[in-house]
Amino acid sequence: MELSGYRFMWVLAMFDLPVDTKKARRAYADFRKKLLKDGFTKMQFSVYVRHCASEENAGVHIARVEKAVPDDGEVRILTITDKQFERMRIFWGKRRKAPEPPPAQLELF
Repeated sequence: MELSGYRFMWVLAMFDLPVDTKKARRAYADFRKKLLKDGFTKMQFSVYVRHCASEENAGVHIARVEKAVPDDGEVRILTITDKQFERMRIFWGKRRKAPEPPPAQLELF
């Protein structure tokens, strides 16, 4: 969608951050909190999305993400237009069911 020269954009932040140490888990949590504070919403595990009013506004949020990347992290940013976002297709597999309880063991006396 475009209004008077503005092109609405979506910013997708996809990340792979280590969580093998207490320090790494803290860095992961801090990064995720910064995304949420900046208006990103969890789309799926390690993929967060934010709607922006323009390409310039998207640039501001991209710079914030870049600044927040932990030393050992990898973050990828993708920007797409409203039109591209609305063309997204979502597929759902079979809903997960709770596992069946294990059978009761026979007790022999």
